[in-house]
Amino acid sequence: MKTILAAYSGVLKGTGSSILSALQDLPVALWPCRSKMEKHLQVLSVLQWVISFLAMGAACTVLLMYMFCTDCWLIAAVYTAWLIFDWNTPKQGGRRSSWVRSWTVWTYFRDYFPIRLIKTHNLLPSRNYIFGYHPHGILCFGAFCNFGTEATGFSKKFPGIKPSLATLAGNFRLPLLRDYLMSGGICPVNRNSIDYLLTHNGTGNAVIIVVGGAAESLQCTPGINTVTLRNRKGFVKLALQTGSDLVPVYSFGENDAYKQVIFDEGTCWRTVQKRLQKLIGFAPCLFHGCGLFFGDSWGIVPYCNPITTIVGEPITVPKIEDPTEVEVDLYHSMYIRTLQCLFDKLKGL
Repeated sequence: MKTILAAYSGVLKGTGSSILSALQDLPVALWPCRSKMEKHLQVLSVLQWVISFLAMGAACTVLLMYMFCTDCWLIAAVYTAWLIFDWNTPKQGGRRSSWVRSWTVWTYFRDYFPIRLIKTHNLLPSRNYIFGYHPHGILCFGAFCNFGTEATGFSKKFPGIKPSLATLAGNFRLPLLRDYLMSGGICPVNRNSIDYLLTHNGTGNAVIIVVGGAAESLQCTPGINTVTLRNRKGFVKLALQTGSDLVPVYSFGENDAYKQVIFDEGTCWRTVQKRLQKLIGFAPCLFHGCGLFFGDSWGIVPYCNPITTIVGEPITVPKIEDPTEVEVDLYHSMYIRTLQCLFDKLKGL
């Protein structure tokens, strides 16, 4: 930097030359180096996703209602009419955008932790799949980065397979947030939406379901791997009904992104969490990460701990329109054994 300034100061006269001379005397620390700039961009990329997921829907809803009370009411009315017309689009495959999935911001998002996607077996484009993702963590950073974007190269590692990450259906009732999610190939986690993706879009589709859901997020603790799976059999039944192969997926480090205050069973706060979970579909967790400017302070920025996502071996599933409880239990047991083998084999990564 000093060399460049010196070259220019040789041809400039008067005040300009004096300014350049003064700049040369500034400490080098004031000039941000490339590594620091990249780190800042990584933090901002993660922060925008956290804020978007937590507050974008509510903020846009309030803004839309406010606009009806202003001179911009016509804009609000037109968007509301479009919202009503487009209401069922999320249930019918959404509007996936390869451009949005390939934004550079997602590479910064990936590198912040960093996040890795590891393939253990090939997936055939002639089949459909249901991925069971574990664990939920707080905000499913690994699931979003690997399957909601192309930052870790999903389409290159699994050519011919189109991933659709399933999340709460309520998110698709909120203005703008619904469009943001759909552009990444994210779909509602309900029977109609998943059934449509697996039966109306041909083959080569993979729906990623975070099996443990909100209940599992309440057990999220750094350094501890726990899953809620024993009584979660709906995804297995759906796989049998659609003839989609089951694929276990485990993300090591997902639980390390935040620290959470876990309330004991039977306490008042735990009861409130569970009731809200049943009422609104997700459990309000009391968690914290690090601050935006100081790593040792509290904030909503997640800790930059590595997240390694392993895609396991697919379990071939026959198509049975009305599977019995015995058949569901059989494939559920097979899934648990496969997930356990995957975990035991790769937990050291």
